[in-house]
Amino acid sequence: MGLALGVFVLISSMTGIALGWKKNVDLLQPPTQDGSTTDLQKWVPLATMAAISTAALDSAASIKNNPIDRIEARPEKGMVKVLFLEGSWEVQLDGSTGKVLSVAQRHSDWIEKIHDGSIISDGFKLVSMNVLGLGLVLLSGTGFFLWFYPKKIRKLKQE
Repeated sequence: MGLALGVFVLISSMTGIALGWKKNVDLLQPPTQDGSTTDLQKWVPLATMAAISTAALDSAASIKNNPIDRIEARPEKGMVKVLFLEGSWEVQLDGSTGKVLSVAQRHSDWIEKIHDGSIISDGFKLVSMNVLGLGLVLLSGTGFFLWFYPKKIRKLKQE
């Protein structure tokens, strides 16, 4: 049981370290670009942004028919991120002009799926995260007792 838990902890730890660096390493997640205005009244409609980003992905990476997973608006940056379902692709657009700012893969997305176990299935994610959490609580608790009680016993023997 300890060996299996150790493998889960090792994988979770290594991917957790990588995810902690995702905003600082361009390979893991493309840097967020700045758009030209933060005034939402001047932004192009989302439907137009979706069409532009789909065309940009096809043009830059020759990927057709990749469905959009979500569109993230960043008003403070004046830009929109369009994230695609397959291949962890991201297109960044200027919110007011619709100009393509960046087309790149987000490697942090598949690392996150490994980290939480969802790369296998949502059921595995639920079970593995509970086992990992309970295992870490158990390891922490037994570690505390193995540290605390020998000190207490030595102190009692000295009295």
